[in-house]
Amino acid sequence: MKIVNAMPGLGKSLSEQQVRDFLARSKLNLQLGTIDEKGEPNIHPIWYIFENDRIYVATSKKSKKAKNSLRQKLVYFSIDDESFPYKGVKGKGTVKSLEDINYNVKIAEKIITKYMGNLENDLAKWIINEIMQGNEAVLEINPKFYSAWSFA
Repeated sequence: MKIVNAMPGLGKSLSEQQVRDFLARSKLNLQLGTIDEKGEPNIHPIWYIFENDRIYVATSKKSKKAKNSLRQKLVYFSIDDESFPYKGVKGKGTVKSLEDINYNVKIAEKIITKYMGNLENDLAKWIINEIMQGNEAVLEINPKFYSAWSFA
């Protein structure tokens, strides 16, 4: 895991374990940066999970974030806490769409549970159904590096 200090001289560096813990425990949205078909930047907030040194997100296959991500095969991401003491992790990574529907359902269930607490609500059921119908994509981001900061 390559980690660079995002704010040398200002904030503290984060260790590899601190970056892993932040990504695994944070319930903040991931801001996904993509480039559209016109070459213009787009920012998309999205729920995520961090597992096995990868970041996973679920979104409609027809969404701008999915189309942009898969066309370029490269994204930028940022997860940052807006409350003091400020802390965050950002980076760049390659992206691919996962095709195994059973695996995608498991990933989506983890994402939904992380943000909603359980799978017993209409939104959770709708997302799972969309994955099972093949309408929802699970994207796997393989980070090339992390740029982290902390004012704690």
